[in-house]
Amino acid sequence: MGSGAGDIGKGAAKGAGSAAKGTGKAAADLVTLHPANAATDLGKGAAKTGKNVGVGTLKGTGKILKGTGKAIRHLF
Repeated sequence: MGSGAGDIGKGAAKGAGSAAKGTGKAAADLVTLHPANAATDLGKGAAKTGKNVGVGTLKGTGKILKGTGKAIRHLF
């Protein structure tokens, strides 16, 4: 169950990194007067953020549920 919480944390950290990367690229594109590229970079960062957080959460939740099932099985 502990590794499940770790997977959730890793997914959140990866998501934050993707958001920061996309936002940074978008800001640079705005400064250089490339608004279309800025919108694309921001969208990519948001999409990767969602994917990373979602995958980490699903993996972590699965491991937690598996661990909980094992714990309950040992009780009975």
